[in-house]
Amino acid sequence: MSPVPDPAAVPPPPPLTEVESHGVDRIPDAERTATPFDLFRLAFGGANTFSTCVLGAFPILFGLSFRQGLAATLLGVVAGALILCPMAVFGPVNGTNNAVSSSAHLGVHGRVVGSFLSLLTAVAFFSISVWSSGDALVGGAHRLFGLHRGNVSYALAYALFAGLVLIVCVYGFRFMLFVNKIAVTSASALFLLGAIAFAGDFDPSYAGVFTDRADEATQSLFWPSFIGAALIVLSNPVSFGAFLGDWSRYIPASTPRRKVVGAAFLSQIATLLPFLFGLATASIIANKAPEYVDPAAPDFVGGLLAISPSWFFLPVCLLALIGGLSTGTTALYGTGLDFSSVFPRLSRVQATVLIGVLSITFIFVGRFGLDIVQSISTFATMIITCTTPWMVVMILGYYTRRGWYDPEALQVFNRRQRGGRYWFAHGWNWRGTTAWWVSAVVGVLFTNIPGQFVGPLGELANGVDIGLPLSLAVAAVLFLTLLRLFPEPRAVYGPEGARLARTVDVPVPPITGPGAPGNEASLSDPSTTLRA
Repeated sequence: MSPVPDPAAVPPPPPLTEVESHGVDRIPDAERTATPFDLFRLAFGGANTFSTCVLGAFPILFGLSFRQGLAATLLGVVAGALILCPMAVFGPVNGTNNAVSSSAHLGVHGRVVGSFLSLLTAVAFFSISVWSSGDALVGGAHRLFGLHRGNVSYALAYALFAGLVLIVCVYGFRFMLFVNKIAVTSASALFLLGAIAFAGDFDPSYAGVFTDRADEATQSLFWPSFIGAALIVLSNPVSFGAFLGDWSRYIPASTPRRKVVGAAFLSQIATLLPFLFGLATASIIANKAPEYVDPAAPDFVGGLLAISPSWFFLPVCLLALIGGLSTGTTALYGTGLDFSSVFPRLSRVQATVLIGVLSITFIFVGRFGLDIVQSISTFATMIITCTTPWMVVMILGYYTRRGWYDPEALQVFNRRQRGGRYWFAHGWNWRGTTAWWVSAVVGVLFTNIPGQFVGPLGELANGVDIGLPLSLAVAAVLFLTLLRLFPEPRAVYGPEGARLARTVDVPVPPITGPGAPGNEASLSDPSTTLRA
């Protein structure tokens, strides 16, 4: 554990307008001044948005009553928060992002799995955020100012969101933290204002379609609908798994782990605010404007505007702007950071701009060219099904290693080096990678998203989507079994030894390449270092 720096020797934090210089290199102790509350704000702010409201409406779209939808929402949020929160510890321990930390469990080269998954996750959820917030902004402006709802209006709204997000992400962590400080308070206040706006129309006794009068065929769909709704809700907290380290790496290593884990857990429990707003307003829409919750062509944003009092149109626009900016920054920042770690020749800023341009292109083509806005929810669900087993390997790996890591060995890939504690077999730890890909394949095979994607084995559980829970179980059992049957080198476990795993004494290959000890090139040589 790194010593606590002398407060008198710690330089003042850089100004907000100074572009962040760090990539995925280990954050120096003197610059790690963030707190668990900062982590809470970033994680909560990234989900306290309109896109989360849309996810909160899914239990109603699936035909559940308000009370059934409330139970599914609580189950999804709490379960997702419990899965997510351990992923916050890697940042303070290693001072880098979670994809780089995964080198310890998937190998120096195997860590690209995490980078690839986080890239896809960020693009998907960034797109959902821009689309939902842009639609709300244009719809609100139409009702408030008579703005024409044509492609030009939507294109300008999307470009506004995407441009603002890209600017914030280029400046980096501290500017993003400043934006989220404002966004968390503002968006929460607007959601509470919305509770006042819709209080008179809300009826908690909304019955849904699974009533005593429903026929047998409808009744048989209850559990598939309930589990499906809970899994969609759960996908929101789980989507942050690859990104928590991007923010928690600025927290000092001496910070108690329980505070870091607690901040990550509570940040997702707090998202019940936008989730319940979406659930409650969807039940009102189902009563007053049911055409907007038709499962064949749902339009939550349009329905919300249809039932809103006129004085709430402006708050809807503000909520769309603030929420879209907050969610977009948390997604895109991590994407640029991760991309720069996969291609070390790109700086963090260059990678952020490149991924930002590609994401914006995807948003426009998907919205106006290919009409894939609805199917993006399926895309996001599939990504989460593949990402969650990776998180299980990371969490169990942390437990078996007793939280001990070699920060220098984690940076081998980024420095274009070879060897070290986490080199394993040519840079791959086949135990972790095998547990990941097998469980991910199992999850996809058993996925059942009615009307969009049903895996080859998706009907074996009577229509219930068991892909994600099954992939979690397979990842845990398979990874621990492989660690017992095929022991890892003793050197990767640190001074206290292994927990729940066997070890074998084998020599650690020396680190070679740019900057390695004994190499003529050194890390002080700008031509050989990982650029920021």
